[in-house]
Amino acid sequence: MKLKILFFILGALAGFGIAYPNNEIPTSVVVGVLFGIVTVGIVWGSEFVIRSYSPRSILGGALGMGAAALSFFALTEVLGILSIPSNIFPYVSIAFFLLLFHIGITVGVNKGRESEDSNHKYSSKGGGEAKILDTSVIIDGRIADVAEVGFINGPLIVPKFIIKELQHIADSSEPIKRVRGRRGLDVLKRLQKDIPNVSIRITSQDFPEVREADLKLVELAAKIKGLIITNDYNLNKVAGLQNVKILNLNQLSNALKPVVLPGETMNIHVVKEGKEDNQGIGYLEDGTMVVVDEAKRHLGNKIDVSVTSVLQTPTGRMIFSKVKDDNRRSASNG
Repeated sequence: MKLKILFFILGALAGFGIAYPNNEIPTSVVVGVLFGIVTVGIVWGSEFVIRSYSPRSILGGALGMGAAALSFFALTEVLGILSIPSNIFPYVSIAFFLLLFHIGITVGVNKGRESEDSNHKYSSKGGGEAKILDTSVIIDGRIADVAEVGFINGPLIVPKFIIKELQHIADSSEPIKRVRGRRGLDVLKRLQKDIPNVSIRITSQDFPEVREADLKLVELAAKIKGLIITNDYNLNKVAGLQNVKILNLNQLSNALKPVVLPGETMNIHVVKEGKEDNQGIGYLEDGTMVVVDEAKRHLGNKIDVSVTSVLQTPTGRMIFSKVKDDNRRSASNG
């Protein structure tokens, strides 16, 4: 706010200085105030425009403006040599000034973007496509283990808006959220310092017009032609609609689970009742749920079961089974 007041004062003084030689003081004051208001409006509007550009684009635009200013001063010297009528000369100068600044800013911003895009392409060499991490996969933590054993290498891109989201979660008043957020920051630190075959690259690219972090990730991945590493099923679907590649750690985990075929026998600890009558529930070591028919009476015991079917879902796998005859006989004998 203080900066805007300063710009208003400077604009008002400039307007007053321009108007005063040819006008009375009241008129000059009005012109000065209008100049001040216009200056603040330009500054305010510029803030929203600047937010949509990356630092390299802004730097390129600034360099373009500098080059345009030098070109304009050189051009005015040439125009001064030409026999241009004095009443037309100011308008010709203004036209060339605006044209040069438009060209300078446009070329500078575009060159800045090209430089940033080429940097993205370079950073992904040796590690395939650029890989962008989302909040859920960072908090989950398995990405660090996968990277540590060498299944993922090269640069991993983390946008600043994801880091802000992690910090916001870590500062939450809810204990569970706070723990999750801090775990995510610890995982990032581990990836950054303890795993040599990956490098974390922080990018300031943002999309202010997009509010949701997931959609920002999709926009970024589409822009740099990279893929998103996540375990969020909904993000998986949204990215698929926009032809953005996804590496889902949950799907990877499911693919690595041992194959179980109908008819196989396994030993299960029945830990709780199922939803249906007389059902029991147990779990494999990897967390896969095993539903056992007619196992309610075996609650709390380890029993042999025979696999009847396997159901694969987008979120995981469920195994359906039945109690083997040996268990039934031993239970009836007891």
